[in-house]
Amino acid sequence: MSATPPSLVLFDLDGVLVSYSHAVRCETLGAALRRTPDAVFSALFDTGIEPRYDAGLLDDDAYLAALSAALGREVERAHWLAARSASMQCEPATCARIAALAGSADVAILTNNGPLVIDSLPAQLREAIPRDRIFCSNALRISKPAPAAFLRVVETLGHAPHRTLFLDDNFANVAGARSAGLQAEQVQAPGEIAGILRDYGFD
Repeated sequence: MSATPPSLVLFDLDGVLVSYSHAVRCETLGAALRRTPDAVFSALFDTGIEPRYDAGLLDDDAYLAALSAALGREVERAHWLAARSASMQCEPATCARIAALAGSADVAILTNNGPLVIDSLPAQLREAIPRDRIFCSNALRISKPAPAAFLRVVETLGHAPHRTLFLDDNFANVAGARSAGLQAEQVQAPGEIAGILRDYGFD
């Protein structure tokens, strides 16, 4: 690693900045729609609707319409946001660390999700990381671990790959970032980022 701290720190979302629970998400959405958690899970993932949304093949309206058809209930935006929000937890210490880091480096998120996830983020994260610093695979039309996904974000933000640190809980994504020339490390559990940041020169 370089003796000079990176100019950009790029984070994955689920499993890194927040803990995420499929079960809570499906239970919350199911309760709102009077559908079982298993039915919600099947509609999201077994049908391919969620992966198609994440890949940019569906926009927000088409995605919610497809979910509504699969579940036989209208899935309103508020239902979806409430369920996704309930499924994520960000420890106060993590949010505080990100806010402090933003004083010494550019900070951004790269997540394999659709843009609705941005409005469901914990308030502390939305305050620490501006909306224009949150990049979703849906909008990019390319997903991690493709090296081009990382390069697109780094170029958009005006940084060099070798001056960028990327953190993800999925090693395949870490490997993809390294292939693109980024410095990258695997996070072992949600919020366990302080040690890595110290290793890269951040107090």
